[in-house]
Amino acid sequence: MKGRLARSTRRKHERMGAATRGREYLLLADEDLISLVETGDAEAFATLYERHSRTAYSLAYRMMGERQGAEDLTQDAFIRVWRAAGSYRAARGSVRTWILSIVHNRGIDQLRSKASRRRTQEKVEASAARTQPSEEAFAETWRNTQRDQVREALNTLPGEQLKILELAYFSGYTHAEIARLLNLPLGTIKGRMRLGLQKMRGLLVLESA
Repeated sequence: MKGRLARSTRRKHERMGAATRGREYLLLADEDLISLVETGDAEAFATLYERHSRTAYSLAYRMMGERQGAEDLTQDAFIRVWRAAGSYRAARGSVRTWILSIVHNRGIDQLRSKASRRRTQEKVEASAARTQPSEEAFAETWRNTQRDQVREALNTLPGEQLKILELAYFSGYTHAEIARLLNLPLGTIKGRMRLGLQKMRGLLVLESA
């Protein structure tokens, strides 16, 4: 069905002139555009990008915290959209939700990679600081230790709880948005978040004792 729709839409657009075709793309639903992207239609992809790149960048900026990182993440995510258009399934949510989930997942991967590099750098800096101890070096080491404890506590959570906390605190989604994104009841989202926070609080208390 999806393939027939793509071929039918493509044939229709091949009969149009370039200017008319550009206007017609703007009238297509996201689901029609993603079907065309699957066939390698660059103009359909450009239309999707224009339609959703600002929202994707906003999410990327909330995750990365700075402009260049957000731009790189947005570009990386849309490359994935181009390459993996065939994996989109309407039953799992809208095209917009699918694109944002790609931004989120690629962002989490980048944050984890950066965290790993940061931990290595912090160890090097902490080792160097030991040769010239100072109040500032001590304070920085303390802050780094606190961050490591939070990361370690997050890694102990069950996957379903970790996913919800990441969406809420890394990506800024509301409870209702997370429920729609994961296709779960709102009560389930709140319950898993509460359990995850309780477990993290208990672990952090134990580590600080």
